[in-house]
Order: sequence, then C-alpha cells, then structure tokens
Amino acid sequence: LREDMKNGFELVERHINALGTRWGMMTESAFRNSLKGLLEKSFKVRVERWSDFDEEGFVYGYPSSVEVDVAVHDQEVILIEVTSHARRSDVVLFKRKAAFYERRTGRKPSRLIIVTPYADDDAIDLSKKLLVELYTKV
Repeated sequence: LREDMKNGFELVERHINALGTRWGMMTESAFRNSLKGLLEKSFKVRVERWSDFDEEGFVYGYPSSVEVDVAVHDQEVILIEVTSHARRSDVVLFKRKAAFYERRTGRKPSRLIIVTPYADDDAIDLSKKLLVELYTKV
C-alpha cells in the first residue's frame, strides 16, 4: 500500500510539474506578444525574434540554434530575454547569446534586458555585475 501511494504521489507530482511548465511557456509567450504590440504600436520600435545556428557551440557548449528577442529603434539595438524564472546560469547564458548575436550581425546591443516574475538572488547580483538589466517583481 505504501509503495502504491508513493507511486501515485510521484505521478501527481509529474502532472503538476508538466502543467506548471506549460503555464510558464504560455505566460512567457503572452507577455512577449504584449510587449511586442506595445512597443511597435506606441513607440515605433521594431521587435523581432532573431535566430541563427551556432555550429561551433559558443553559446550552449554544443552546436545548436540560438534565439533572442531584438528591439530596434533608429540605430539602437536592445536584446530582451523573457523567462518565467531567472537563475544565475540564465544571466551568463544571455550574455553569451548577446556576444553571439554581435559576432553574427556585427551590431552591438546597447542594452541587455531580462524580464522575469522571479529571479534568484544570485541572478540579481550577477546581472548587476554583467550590466544586464533585470526587471522582476513589478
């Protein structure tokens, strides 16, 4: 009976985690779309999803596709990362994405912005050191 209960609780936990992950992705997408609409319609800022293939593995350590949101106004380029939870490793990864973007496009981002409802204290501290603007708990 105890083993059956344990297995049942693990199954429920997996389902709850799957729902939480799905909700996080839907929330990120909704926020990204609202930000895009606001910036493009009200401030004449072009927002695009930039993607390129990193064959040398600079960003993730192995060949993979790299994506980042880019806001462009006049000549100013702003990279934006929207995530449901920012950890220290996410800040480092975002800096690598920014360096990769600059190498591929030849355009240096003037600002790096992470938007998240939750950020670990380590992520907040590191973002200050690496000059990444982190917007959280608004």
